[in-house]
Amino acid sequence: MQYRFLKALALAVFACAIVAGPASAAPSWAPASSATIHPGVQTFTAGAQCTANFVFYDASNVYLGQAAHCSGTGTSTDTNGCTSGSLPIGTPVDIGASKPGTLVYNSWLTMQSKGETNADTCAFNDLALVKVDPADVGSVNPSVPFWGGPTGVHSGGTAVGDTVLSYGNSELRGGVTQLSPKQGKSVGDDGNGWSHTVYTVTPGIPGDSGSAFLDASGNALGVLSTVAIAPLAASNGVGDVAKELAYANSTGGFGVTLAQGTEAFTGPLLPI
Repeated sequence: MQYRFLKALALAVFACAIVAGPASAAPSWAPASSATIHPGVQTFTAGAQCTANFVFYDASNVYLGQAAHCSGTGTSTDTNGCTSGSLPIGTPVDIGASKPGTLVYNSWLTMQSKGETNADTCAFNDLALVKVDPADVGSVNPSVPFWGGPTGVHSGGTAVGDTVLSYGNSELRGGVTQLSPKQGKSVGDDGNGWSHTVYTVTPGIPGDSGSAFLDASGNALGVLSTVAIAPLAASNGVGDVAKELAYANSTGGFGVTLAQGTEAFTGPLLPI
């Protein structure tokens, strides 16, 4: 009996290791004050501008996160990742570095190749990974501008009234960075926890797509996915990064870790 129990336990641990991916030591990061690649930088995929969310890494590479829809080939209303078109893996992405990054994972393409049928996953799984060229890895820092962090990865969803923080970098702001930091509140979850509906001051706008959201403790909460017109005008849909990352590691064949920031978390700041 004890042998069977220990054998079952060992198999369970092995299965968890496959899902989570191999543990890797974090790289040595560039100082935040001089790093040119970090959360909040503008990314350009075939001319479409988005905002990078978090930095990820594994034993071999460093990645910058953006929304999967940033490489979409349809219209702004094409948001179902199981049916919407995307540029292929291998597409170059301008991340403001000496060399372009390379699109190596896109949740939309992965869901389509795997035949994903879960409606919530199809609607809200919106994460892509852009591999940073080895020549530019020394210019990466994982800290979110203004707020610091992330301090970890949020899990468990959000409740109405929970504080959220973000940093968008849309080119529509004309370089006015004072409008990039945002603080707001969640109005609840959607899609069985795959998405969080939020209001922020100021709201996320086109070009902020893909940007990072943190919870009140500085944990990575999600990725800006949608700008709503109805039924909750000026609200934003934020994909749950814990679920998106788990999908990439279990279904997409990756074993990446979301990097914690080197800068201390300083938010929230507004009394709301």
